[in-house]
Amino acid sequence: MSLFRRAAITAALAGLMAGPALAQTQLTLQHPLPTNSHYGVGAAAFKETLERLTSNRYRVTVQRNDNEREMVESAQIGTIDCTMTSTGPVGNFVPAVRNVDVPFLFRDYAHARGVLDSEIGQSILSQFNARGLVGVIWLENGFRHLTNSRREVNLPADMRGLKVRTMENQVHMRAFTTLGALPTPMAFSELVPALQQGTVDGQENPIPVIVANNLNQVQRYLTLTSHVYSPALLICNPGTMGRLNSADRASFMEAARAAQMANRNRVSADDASGVEELRRRGMIVVTTVDTAAFQAALAPAFAEYERTLDGALLRRIRDWRPAQ
Repeated sequence: MSLFRRAAITAALAGLMAGPALAQTQLTLQHPLPTNSHYGVGAAAFKETLERLTSNRYRVTVQRNDNEREMVESAQIGTIDCTMTSTGPVGNFVPAVRNVDVPFLFRDYAHARGVLDSEIGQSILSQFNARGLVGVIWLENGFRHLTNSRREVNLPADMRGLKVRTMENQVHMRAFTTLGALPTPMAFSELVPALQQGTVDGQENPIPVIVANNLNQVQRYLTLTSHVYSPALLICNPGTMGRLNSADRASFMEAARAAQMANRNRVSADDASGVEELRRRGMIVVTTVDTAAFQAALAPAFAEYERTLDGALLRRIRDWRPAQ
């Protein structure tokens, strides 16, 4: 037998032993923050878990895009597969989400996470399908706080006249208008230039976002208002989800749960250390906030939420307690 023929037979046998090559599917996941952030670690956990469970038949490309509305639109039309985003712009696509953006709705993290992981949160996720999206799982952005470059904010009266960047979210904007501030909705990608140029005086975001984006460089005052809990979501394109077989869908959901755990753990860690880090960076931090005064000042907004949102759902959320 010739050397050439022996080599050909050896190669053919090796190919048979290796079996057919498995097709590889690329998924694109976008989120709005740096890699070293609560979204970044959540995305990394999702990628690592899905690739491991599917033996790399699925490969995930993680990209940053700090225009959250654009990401949701892209997931809806299928130019990306999935996005991790705050609920800020999502109410424009799935109106039921606006209910979880109401100020002072959640008592603490345990309350918020418990509600969103319960039947209440799942019923909201089920409403995404009719809007051309899949709400996969609840993630977290954290309790939002106020920063500004003009003055300390201790009481609702200190808010008057402040130009505050908000998300494109009517629930948040109504609250700031009621407090006498001037809400200015804009994409997060526009925020730092707007603060630098004085287009707005301040903004409101959770501690992890403020830390990760070095907003201390353009803001002097931080007030720990905890005025609204900001959930986040893993949202995907229906076509992407529809192409998963039952085993891959199970792997996908396990990856989503891994992302949720990594995301929430990072929010907890950043909340625990972030305020001191921002003080170290030179911010003046107001820690004693008269929450009752802010709630009283927001009474007209709360009355409007009861009329224009789902009042029964809001009451269910406020009254929720963990099962004994």
